[in-house]
Order: sequence, then structure tokens, then C-alpha cells
Amino acid sequence: MKETSLDDLWNSAKAPDARFDPASLAGLPEPVLRYLQHAIAPGTPLASAVRLRMHGEIKLKRWHAFSAEQVICWSRGFIWQAVVRMGLLTIRGSDRYVDGSGAMRWKLFGFAPFITASGPDITRSAAGRVNLECAWLPSVLCGEDVCWSSSDALRIRASFKAHGEMADVTFGIDATGAPKTLSAPRWGNPEAAVFHYATFGGFADNEATFGGYTIPTSFRAGWYFGSDRFEPEGEFFRAAIDSAEYK
Repeated sequence: MKETSLDDLWNSAKAPDARFDPASLAGLPEPVLRYLQHAIAPGTPLASAVRLRMHGEIKLKRWHAFSAEQVICWSRGFIWQAVVRMGLLTIRGSDRYVDGSGAMRWKLFGFAPFITASGPDITRSAAGRVNLECAWLPSVLCGEDVCWSSSDALRIRASFKAHGEMADVTFGIDATGAPKTLSAPRWGNPEAAVFHYATFGGFADNEATFGGYTIPTSFRAGWYFGSDRFEPEGEFFRAAIDSAEYK
């Protein structure tokens, strides 16, 4: 069977059938209202998918530049497709979670196998990733299946089940509602040993508005977020969003 491509996933997304109405948020905690009304302009179609283009650095023992394109189609999952440059070497491939199955497939120069991984643990970790990336598709956080809470004026949490995993995503926001941090327990093996839940998250800096959605456009992320292990051990991803298209 032909593997789902980035375009296949994007083209399968359903067109929005509703628009964002702030009145529908009545009863949510004030910090949650502040975040959602900052993230989505009134009247914006409630998208089911986003297509991102980005560039940045990824840490594979050392930091290496990459360029990438990603599609998140909430009903099915995501594909992150990238080109990583390691000196004179080029690695091409993707991380994905599509229709209940996760995989990592990377090739040196586009044809020699470099990293190939799949199976239940990879699927579970990839599902955790797409759930965290709701920050780039905030329309999915407006549904009745999302349970919101706030511990104070600058910290909110979205709890929901999606892609076979329970998610508890914590946002640190500022006085305007802009997200500054994002974190959640995620299944993984950051020590390259036994898989377990560990805190995954990161910092968001700049933001921009695309089609009515205001999202973080500069961020750095990794394991052990919120601890003193984040920067020396856990951080492995730094990226800037160049464009975002919603559907």
C-alpha cells in the first residue's frame, strides 16, 4: 500500500463547517478566554488542519540546520518532512503519526537508510507530539471534548483524549494571552533506554497571524522541560515558522 504523503494528508482535511464565536466560550476561566481570543480572531473558520513551513536547528549530538514542511490534520495525525544538513551530508525523511501508526524514516542523501523506527512505543510518542502541537492548530481546543482549567492568571491547562492518548497540555501565557511556554507528559526514551513518560515542552518567543490564527513562530523544545536538565540534556529542537496555511 502506498504510504500517505504530505499532500495526501493535507488534501484529506475537511473544510471548516463553523466559525469562531467568542460567545461560545462562556463559562471558561478568564485566562483560557484570554488565550483563545488572542489565538483566534472572531469569525475565523475553525480549521481542521494546518500546513507549516519552517527552518531551524536540530541537535543530533551537535546542532545541524534543517528546513521542513509539516501538515497537522487533526482527525488523522501529522507528517513532519525535513532536510537536515550535516556538513557535506544531507539527510532527508520524515517523522509521522497517521491513522494510528507512528514512524520515523530518514535516509542519507535521500536513498541510504539512516534511521528507521516504528512500533507501539514510536506510535505512542508520536501521538503525544501531535497532541502537544495543538498550539499551532488552536481551533481544535474549542471543542466540548476539551476540559480547561487554570491554576493562576498566567497558567492554563487543556485536558483531552486524542490519537489514542490522554493529553494534559499546560500553557504559560502572558497578560495578552500569548503563549510563552508549552509542556505536557509525553511517552519517549530521552535516555535512549526504556520508554516512559517525561515532560516535553519548550519556550515560544515571536508570533504572527496567518488566516485569523495567531501562533508562536519562534520556539525551542525538548525533554525535561521545567527542570535544570532541559538546556544541557533535553533541548534538541529550535525552529522558526515561515508560513502557515489553514484548512
